[in-house]
Amino acid sequence: MLRREFLAVRNTLTADDVRESALALAGHALELPELAHAHTVAAYVSVGTEPGTLALLDALRARGARVLLPALLPDNDLDWGAYAGEGSLARVQHGGRMALFEPTGARLGPDAVTEADVVLLPGLAADARGMRLGRGGGSYDRVLARLEHAGARPALVVLLYDTEVVARVPAEPHDRPVHAVVTPSGVRRFDHP
Repeated sequence: MLRREFLAVRNTLTADDVRESALALAGHALELPELAHAHTVAAYVSVGTEPGTLALLDALRARGARVLLPALLPDNDLDWGAYAGEGSLARVQHGGRMALFEPTGARLGPDAVTEADVVLLPGLAADARGMRLGRGGGSYDRVLARLEHAGARPALVVLLYDTEVVARVPAEPHDRPVHAVVTPSGVRRFDHP
């Protein structure tokens, strides 16, 4: 129910709203020290009215960062490929679900994400504890579990709209808090042990 409410608000956004928000979001994200010093960033390509990521992806590449993008596997896990510009993306329809933009180059395997210094996570909301509400497919739960199992400790950053930072979202025992939320109006950091 909560997911539907956030998606309903996103569906009221115009293309101009999404474009303007994407530029502001990229500006704030690029000020993060974690991204300024990152050699490898695992990210994603936004679709529809999600907070836009292409400007950020291109800026990260221009800085010399290696950007990894996910490719959805049949079991909802994620494989990864390198981003080489907007022309290196293909629109992939996954059954009756939404179409995603995925890298067309070589697949690097699900464990490639463990090389990332920063992981940019999609989400629908985050709360004052830094807990993230995803779409419910479990793909990023697997990514976070893989990072933990590998002993990898990248900075976890979720990209949202301002109205999606709320007092509390439901959390499961396996959920991990993010280190920062970036919105079009700024950055909110969370301290975790």
